[in-house]
Amino acid sequence: MPALFINLLQRENSMLLEMKNISKSFGAVKAVQNVSLSVDKVEIHGLLGENGAGKSTLMNVLGGILRQDSGEILIDGVEHNHLTPIKSGHLGIRFIHQELNLINDLKVFENLFLNNEMTRGGLYLNKKEMIRKSYEIFEKMNLDIDPLAYVRELDTSRKQLIEIAKALLFECRLIIMDEPTTALTNEEIESLFDIMRGLKAEGISCIYISHKMPELFSICDRYTVLRDGKFISSGNFSDINEQQATEMLVGRSMADDVVEKNDCIIDEDVFQVEDLTCEGFFNNINFSLKKGEIVAVTGLFGDGRGELSECLFGARKMTSGKIILKDNELNTRSIINVIRSGVSMVPRNRKERSILKDLSIKDNLSMSYFTSKQISPLISNRVENKRYEINRKTTNIKAGDPDDLITSLSGGNQQKVVFSRWFGLDSDVYILDNPTQGIDVGAKFEIYQLITKLAEQGKSVLVFSSEFPEIHKIADRCLVMYKGEINKEFSRNDLNEVDVMYYATGSNKKGEVHGK
Repeated sequence: MPALFINLLQRENSMLLEMKNISKSFGAVKAVQNVSLSVDKVEIHGLLGENGAGKSTLMNVLGGILRQDSGEILIDGVEHNHLTPIKSGHLGIRFIHQELNLINDLKVFENLFLNNEMTRGGLYLNKKEMIRKSYEIFEKMNLDIDPLAYVRELDTSRKQLIEIAKALLFECRLIIMDEPTTALTNEEIESLFDIMRGLKAEGISCIYISHKMPELFSICDRYTVLRDGKFISSGNFSDINEQQATEMLVGRSMADDVVEKNDCIIDEDVFQVEDLTCEGFFNNINFSLKKGEIVAVTGLFGDGRGELSECLFGARKMTSGKIILKDNELNTRSIINVIRSGVSMVPRNRKERSILKDLSIKDNLSMSYFTSKQISPLISNRVENKRYEINRKTTNIKAGDPDDLITSLSGGNQQKVVFSRWFGLDSDVYILDNPTQGIDVGAKFEIYQLITKLAEQGKSVLVFSSEFPEIHKIADRCLVMYKGEINKEFSRNDLNEVDVMYYATGSNKKGEVHGK
């Protein structure tokens, strides 16, 4: 089998990792409590746990970003209890973080070699060689990314693949992958799995963090489960099934997690889309949304769903068509006007589109209120704390001090803050674009309950999602898009995954010529 990576160590130099009784606290919050993890030589190890279970904290300790309060780290039997990112890198540990760590204003090759620049004579940057090696790693990963492009020009999935390429460029013995597939297409995920199998064949182990059970069972050899910062179980994936793994994650039987959905639809069109077109993305979109109704929009990558959601919220300019809100045409020339008219949106990819990393938890939560409803130029700390406390209870946000930075929260709790930001506006229509992206199984159930609660309150909800189980749980109707058009509409009673995929892939259009 040909070598896939640059300067990789051989199988005989594979790493044996043991983390024993690791603990780490942040103030009163015990993020990790006496957790042990072992990774054998040459294995892909799945690290499972809900948001806030301590997975990222444990891996940040291993990556040298955080120092443990107690416990031991043994690498090949040698103690390394005071790791730093540089020392961790010298030991052959590479970390692909959940949060993107790219600089948008630098070119792709500059991001790949940031802090590891190649030079001529130790004085001048060897850009030619860095560009050559960038092309080389992308070719081996079967990617068509231009090393000379600016990162800001790339979509999120391309950025995620650049993060992965950074880890593979340099000598490594163990790669930590923290939710690496969140923004990837199915094809890109399969390509990543091929890379991981190649790594394993070359004697390199992986720790793979994910909430997605099919992925974990497909690629991983063994597992370790964390819950509430504590070790729960470890073993072989071949000895358990997805149901058992899920129940270990949440600590209860998933048979209890049934989303109760009452028929609360009122025969009154609240939101109507008529002949909406955005050239290059979608054409002649028509649908309506009733009071108390949840409508899902699904399809495959490149079908125009993301651009449609942006147009409906005024974040992308439409070419033609109109949107009617409660019998009046909606002015989408500015987002603030759309919000004040009674439309809220939870956008996809909270890391780039939702959270403000330099602000506190409560300021992030209040941001839409400040923008659309705040009258006084002064912010009342008392009122803001009250707003935070009401929403914390409603969405079950797990946080310490509301004045802590939003980045101190797990991904799931960050998403709950984003939900609370919009739910507090009491809008008529809610647009939710991939609302459970990067959310664990237990938190998803809580989000589903919040969505159905909105419908019961008479709100109209439009959910953009590619996850059929999610759609089946909450949707009253489902619109399937294909190549920028609505290809099929399903009622709740007619929904099944095979038919949805049939229309999402355009199988009903066999023989038709597109794009001419």
